[in-house]
Amino acid sequence: MSITAQLLHDRLALIRQQLPIWQTDGILITSATNRRWASGFTGSAGQLLITADKALLATDFRYWEQAKEQAPAFELFKHQRTDDDSKKLLVAANVTRLALEAKQITLYDAENWRKLGKGIEWIPLEKSLEGLRQVKTAVEIEALRAAAAITDYAMSQINEIAHVGMSERALAWELEKTMRERGADGLAFDIIVASGPHGAHPHHRAGDRQLQEGDTIVVDMGCQLNGYRSDLTRTFHLGNNPSPQFWDVYDLVLSAQQAALTALRPGMTLRQADAAARDVITAAGHGDHFGHGLGHGVGLDIHEDPFMSFRAEETETLVAGATITVEPGVYLPGWGGVRIEDFVQVTDNGVVMLSNCPKNPIIPTK
Repeated sequence: MSITAQLLHDRLALIRQQLPIWQTDGILITSATNRRWASGFTGSAGQLLITADKALLATDFRYWEQAKEQAPAFELFKHQRTDDDSKKLLVAANVTRLALEAKQITLYDAENWRKLGKGIEWIPLEKSLEGLRQVKTAVEIEALRAAAAITDYAMSQINEIAHVGMSERALAWELEKTMRERGADGLAFDIIVASGPHGAHPHHRAGDRQLQEGDTIVVDMGCQLNGYRSDLTRTFHLGNNPSPQFWDVYDLVLSAQQAALTALRPGMTLRQADAAARDVITAAGHGDHFGHGLGHGVGLDIHEDPFMSFRAEETETLVAGATITVEPGVYLPGWGGVRIEDFVQVTDNGVVMLSNCPKNPIIPTK
């Protein structure tokens, strides 16, 4: 994946267009993800300070050469992580109103910046670049497709890898190895392998429980490649003869997901998107067993805007270019659960699949 200098200059221009909307002279970006998206800089420490006529990347000695190479739209500000350097950075900004990422900074750091920036009025932003990041460029889509393809391959191997007596932890490790061998830089998040009754826990951590014949197994995983992430869930049955209950729940979740994939369009509210699947599950009597939202955005972060949920603000809508998960689920305490998740791009004509792993739920046993 190649992030061009022109793309980074375009992103900087977009941020500057937001300054009058935020009613501020500039913005201090402390979020690692927003810092990377805006500047191209992948180092682990630093801040961006953006005004109408300045774009400063403040970082310490470890990253000076890297910053100059990766962030051509920004001027390097050598910052050795001292309060004195922070004061100099604020003086260089030469502003009286400065926005702060309220959800991305600790209370301690926020108070320290306020103390150092005497005479500056600080404007807390609930969201800063998150809205801009929703619409993915062609370069980003290419990166997301590549991450999704690695995850698709690993998930497609489960029918061959998983077996009776294997622990959840061992299956998770085999999947991680498979993704790394296919070129992944790392995991997008800790792999979820939830077998038997553990499947009723949507975010179960893979443990020592051994897979048993007759188990329902929920596997949720993704990888990271060039900073971008993927997310995919499939549900399996270990054994040749699933119970009628398995098929009832599995087919319900699958039909709910298909209803959502068919319905999703730009402009619909996030609540409407969620309802496209939720209404199907509720009509079947399992509304109380689907307690999370339909899906979320994925990009540089595994969970980012938009969040499709019954709790979403009524004015929030899907936008063309967003990349999202579609992951309805039904979770039955004491029995297990079923979740089916795909990764898609929202377009003017509906959704385009980014994940393409088959849905083959049966893991045969001898």
